[in-house]
Amino acid sequence: MSNETSSEQAVRAAIQIHSKRVWRFGLALSGASDIADDLLQATCLRALERHHQVTSYERLDSWLMTICRSIWLNELRSRSVRKAQALSVTPEAELVATGPDVETNIFAAEVFNRVMELPEAQRETVMLVFVEGYSYRETAAMLDVPIGTIMSRLSNARQKLKTVLQHDEADTVRRSGK
Repeated sequence: MSNETSSEQAVRAAIQIHSKRVWRFGLALSGASDIADDLLQATCLRALERHHQVTSYERLDSWLMTICRSIWLNELRSRSVRKAQALSVTPEAELVATGPDVETNIFAAEVFNRVMELPEAQRETVMLVFVEGYSYRETAAMLDVPIGTIMSRLSNARQKLKTVLQHDEADTVRRSGK
């Protein structure tokens, strides 16, 4: 088997394994499930077209995430959009895993909705580190920023999420009359 054939097979396997993660990241970037679908498709196509550029098969998932982000940034530049767009409603079934623990799923959907309200830079960082499980170093490399920037974005995002969730909790208590 030739090197080119093996690199194409490795990329195809990585796409199959990581497509849901790439889609979720596309959703975090764009805020709309239809755009996430387009980002996933464009990412898969570009990865297959450039399979010969793969130098290491160890972290093809991060390579796919980098491609997805690059496509998104190119799209933003082409539209001359510099601020996050209004987020469309995404069906909850696409956001969280279904299972017997309904309360956990409802809470996860609520947290995800709050994450989607963060500024784009914080949102993509939170998704890569906390949802997709990349290290700070891997995330910094994917986003092409210093590791300190990743730490700062996560700290700011945590603070905003904590404030919003505490405010929501206080509203719930006030409405229930406790």
